[in-house]
Amino acid sequence: MSKIYRALLVGTGGIADAHVRAAEATQGRVELTAAVDIDADRVRAFSDRHKLAGAYTDYAAALKAEKPDIVFIAAPPAFHASMSIAAMEAGAWVLCEKPFCASLAELDPIEAAERRTAKYTSCIFQMRFASSTAHLRRLSAQGLLGRPLVAICNTLWFRDASYYAVPWRGKWATELGGPTMGLGIHAMDHLLHLLGEWTEIRAMPATLDRAIEVEDVSMAMIQFANGAQASVVNSALSPRQETYIRLDYQRATVELTHLYSYTRENWRFTPVSATQDEGDALTQAWQHFPTDVGSTHAAQLDAFVANLDANTRPLLSGPEARHTLELLTALYKSAFTGSPVTRGSIKPDDPYYRALHGGGTPRRAAR
Repeated sequence: MSKIYRALLVGTGGIADAHVRAAEATQGRVELTAAVDIDADRVRAFSDRHKLAGAYTDYAAALKAEKPDIVFIAAPPAFHASMSIAAMEAGAWVLCEKPFCASLAELDPIEAAERRTAKYTSCIFQMRFASSTAHLRRLSAQGLLGRPLVAICNTLWFRDASYYAVPWRGKWATELGGPTMGLGIHAMDHLLHLLGEWTEIRAMPATLDRAIEVEDVSMAMIQFANGAQASVVNSALSPRQETYIRLDYQRATVELTHLYSYTRENWRFTPVSATQDEGDALTQAWQHFPTDVGSTHAAQLDAFVANLDANTRPLLSGPEARHTLELLTALYKSAFTGSPVTRGSIKPDDPYYRALHGGGTPRRAAR
């Protein structure tokens, strides 16, 4: 008989419902038993709405009372690292919302806690877990598309003044960054999953329109180890919102257009070939999709439960989590220093290792 895992949810804001739906989608494998929030009225209303047995305002007390197997962390970003470590020390595995932590230095104690407790903390990057992404990776690995050459990765979202009126948003200490860290992180992680190891990045940030400490836009150029080059835009200023990834391989262009989630219907495939037969064969290979699984929290939780069953490291923990965080750190360092940054060059004695912004500030537009 398959084990039923008890889960505790920390934070009952806007993303919390996605965790409830994800637990429900496991068809009994994950039982969400309680929620935690510092706002007593909100956590009680949330627990009542979702028929949870427990509602807590004290995280440590909830861990002790509930003894969860899984902790979903959806609290503000500044608490992610300490809450993840506390959960592992209490005997739970963790699925933590992005951003995972405030810096590479803050990732070190998370990984130390993993080694000490034999538990794992995985960051939620659900864009990796759609079956259509797995399909594209298979076609690429089989060599059917040829080498990847050019990529575009745009997160063009809109966050107005009321969004930044929430006290913890827009500040380095509490939101940990602007749209680079809080919005575009999903698409950039997805790009890394599709293209692999990066080698160099050059970037520019700016605060063009919002009254915030952090950037409201950033742009970057990334060189990958396989030779591909990518341009990246992360924006909180774009009224027509869109998330767009385009990959130009030697034999086809593959495009993904969506906002916060996608299925196979959000992809576009354009082959280029010397003959009609070759183009038809490529199209047929692309259209031979597996069962469609969207890019949801439920898809990532399914994979996470499989890791729990087998006691194996989940995908977005350890080295993979560091891979993405190192890219974002390098983006900020390049942006604030005006120099390219190579992978592996940010060491523990570097100020950017200890803080994403390294003490820098984004350029501000004249008002």
